[in-house]
Amino acid sequence: MAAQQQQARSTRQGVPASARVAIIGGGISGLAAAKQLAAHDPVVFEATASVGGVWKHCVYRSTRLQTPRPDYEFSDYSWRNRDDPSFPTHAEICDYLEGYADRFDLWRYIMFGAKVVDVKFLGGAAAGFTELWSGTGEPLQGKPMWEVGVATAGSDNVQYYQFEFVVMCTGKYGDVRRMPVFPAGKGPEVFRGQVMHSLDYCKLSEEETVELMRGKKVVVVGYKKSAIDLALECAQANQGEGGEACTMVVRTLHWVVPSYSIWGLPFFLFYSTRLAQFLYERPNQGILRSMLCRLMSPLRAGVSKFIESYLSWKLPLDKYGLRPDHPFVEDYASCQMAILPDGFFDMADRDMIRFKRASSWCFSRDGVVLGDGTQLEADLVFLATGFEGKDKVRAVLPEPFRGLLVDKSGMMPLYRGTVHPLIPNMAFVGFVESVSNLHTSELRCRWLAGLLGGRFALPSVEDMVRHVGGEAEAMRRTTRFYRRHCISTYSIHDSDAMCADLGHRVHRKGNWIAELFAPYNNQDYKQD
Repeated sequence: MAAQQQQARSTRQGVPASARVAIIGGGISGLAAAKQLAAHDPVVFEATASVGGVWKHCVYRSTRLQTPRPDYEFSDYSWRNRDDPSFPTHAEICDYLEGYADRFDLWRYIMFGAKVVDVKFLGGAAAGFTELWSGTGEPLQGKPMWEVGVATAGSDNVQYYQFEFVVMCTGKYGDVRRMPVFPAGKGPEVFRGQVMHSLDYCKLSEEETVELMRGKKVVVVGYKKSAIDLALECAQANQGEGGEACTMVVRTLHWVVPSYSIWGLPFFLFYSTRLAQFLYERPNQGILRSMLCRLMSPLRAGVSKFIESYLSWKLPLDKYGLRPDHPFVEDYASCQMAILPDGFFDMADRDMIRFKRASSWCFSRDGVVLGDGTQLEADLVFLATGFEGKDKVRAVLPEPFRGLLVDKSGMMPLYRGTVHPLIPNMAFVGFVESVSNLHTSELRCRWLAGLLGGRFALPSVEDMVRHVGGEAEAMRRTTRFYRRHCISTYSIHDSDAMCADLGHRVHRKGNWIAELFAPYNNQDYKQD
């Protein structure tokens, strides 16, 4: 039924000569890019048979969005049930994205089963490493700059197509597993049980997951959202006679939140209003504001302590040794705040989920050995160790751009979170995080459409390099986890800069009271 419906939607079957822009990836960012760049007749290369990205192909059966519906919607396409207070399931998100594609007829731009395996640069020396980005500063120069190699489903042949501009929307999650490295003789090869990365678990049906975990001693390595959800699913599968507890091996603790309410106050008051974000450092701020930020340091610490006091009261963090040593704001500023699924600590109280802290660990024949020598027997070990999204881009980029993708700070140096100063005629969308990644991607795609449409010009390469360096320094001073490139504590300022480039209003509210005290969301950024 889904395949027939998709075919009826008239998806793209080939690359027309009129196409000037290639978009790689059909997830949230790819759809937003297709909508905003429709004037350029883009081609969206999607490797799978459906849109949705990680929400379609890299989720557990219990996975839900961590953001309320009104904070996770396109500015011109609302949820039909946006007043529903529950967090949407992954199936609801996929339905919402398909509805967005229907509403704006985005299917006509998408080639399904089209995996990009190679990208070649055609611009020559004149377009790279010059004073102006792409040599002239112009993103569209009337000539092909990139050649994109595409392998279609069921074929070993690679077909090459030429474009003036390429938008990378492959995302930070899924596809490429982040695997821990072990000394010789201490890796999974010595373990007689089964080892599985969370990405492989995502591909199983509900019946297969229950059969896999039921009655087995399971160890989950990790303590971020995917690890927490997986441990809960394991505990649920093992309820009843013959069930075994699931043990989480925790290397780095992070703050977890039961809901978007702190001591009865809405969470947005602390970080999502213009007044709240005034307390936090912004990239490339002046001397006066830097001095003011130092003076406001006690206020920032007070906000963080206030939230920590609630979480420590509401959750049994001390009981299970799960209270982090770092301030809450460092997790929020690095987009690592996880919303707890219902029933997680209930399962811990029933001894169905256990926790073991470890700075290091390795495999043994019978399970896992922690750094202090503690041995955990296991039949099954899950690696909820994350993904290497940047490696997906590295795999197709040619040299020297492949080696320039990440700078010495470990981040992708993206001006306005979109343009790499040293990679011409290419944009990257979906590699910057915030409380609402959908809003972040949509606004960047709108900014990109303005750039390609000639509404503004980019600064020099040197100025862009300086700007992204200042952004990295601001994040480094805010959180030890800065490499994630999260803009949560200055997201309104970030949006202001893009609106200013486009010539749009910076202050989006109707009056100064709302401007200071009301939260900003996608509805504030409806097209001017």
